[in-house]
Amino acid sequence: MYTLLCNTQIITIITVLWVARMFHIVSFPGPSLQEFRKIFPLPIFYVFNLILGLGSTQKLNLPMYTVLRRFTLLLVAIGQALVLGTRETLSVNITLVMMVVGALIAALNDLAFDLMGYIFIFLTNLATAANGIYTKKMMGSDMNKYEIMFYNALLVLFPVLLLAYGTGDMEKAYQYDGWSNPYFLLNFFLSCVMAFILIYSTIMVTHLTSPLTLTVIGCLKNIIVTYGGMFIGGDYVYSLVNFIGINVSVAASLVYSFLKYKEQVQN
Repeated sequence: MYTLLCNTQIITIITVLWVARMFHIVSFPGPSLQEFRKIFPLPIFYVFNLILGLGSTQKLNLPMYTVLRRFTLLLVAIGQALVLGTRETLSVNITLVMMVVGALIAALNDLAFDLMGYIFIFLTNLATAANGIYTKKMMGSDMNKYEIMFYNALLVLFPVLLLAYGTGDMEKAYQYDGWSNPYFLLNFFLSCVMAFILIYSTIMVTHLTSPLTLTVIGCLKNIIVTYGGMFIGGDYVYSLVNFIGINVSVAASLVYSFLKYKEQVQN
């Protein structure tokens, strides 16, 4: 029911922002063809990220999924330089290279290798990098954060509804017998609220820092997933080289965070 949950979260974002606009809590322009043109191609990146992300999580074990996601860092760094004209320091670039090298070492000795999974994760990384970079670029134009959130959610709603129907999630949700359970309904409601907070926080981090910093924060968050996935799920196949690669990538993520923190303190 993952795609159906995505739909309810998207509807929550649209509803909360529209009600907040009605009560003059937030401000953004009303729907128009011009607004839909301005938000493109962001919704496309979001939908591709969702679809390809679903495919890659099904085909890869959790440790390899989280490590291979670090290739997004390199793509974001290159994209920032080309699209935004932002360049990182030498020490930061070295940590980025080490993250990618660690991921490569782990990938070269992945005993559970799945070609389609690797293709999906690479395309997911492209979509994630493009999404972060273009969000930052739009904030530098005449679009505010609420405008970006609202129109991105509005335009992805229909494609994600089609995805939920195509995957059979709507039918599964209809047949699910937990809708009368107050505890389930409370958690379902809280997941929708937290989705709004998460997306708002993501946009704020992108606005106040950079798409690269946001990506590294995501990698740090996934450290628990990386090591926990080795023991939970049963699909991780241990090898010494693969384990070393994962640890190199994780260690480089921590060093990056320390370097960016020092930059913030000095500035």
